[in-house]
Amino acid sequence: MAENVLEMSEGGLGKIEIAPEVIEVIAGIAASEIDGVAMMRGNFTTGVAELLGKKSHGRGVRVDLSDNKIKIDVYCVLNFGVSIPKIAQKMQDNIYQALLNMTGLETDEINIHVVNMYIESSKKDSEKEEE
Repeated sequence: MAENVLEMSEGGLGKIEIAPEVIEVIAGIAASEIDGVAMMRGNFTTGVAELLGKKSHGRGVRVDLSDNKIKIDVYCVLNFGVSIPKIAQKMQDNIYQALLNMTGLETDEINIHVVNMYIESSKKDSEKEEE
């Protein structure tokens, strides 16, 4: 297995390689589908790319392919008031199933990092603060 691609067993017609970016995109979409996830946390590079019009579906996801193991770290912001353990478990399950269904790969670790909580404020709240 090369460091930048994941090689799967050779089929009758040849080998199949999956880039880590593909795994990042699948995991990012699967994680953001869960109710209670406000947004995925990206870094400076993904923020600049999105400002330039490039949508980053792998935002907030880091994939480590080493020792023939797949380790995924997901960095997210959750909505205030949700059960963090329940949402994190749902994210792990959804990512695991999405990767298994789409690639046939099983992950060794899916780590969820909650980096912030999103608190939605309404216009009424901001108007009251101005008075």
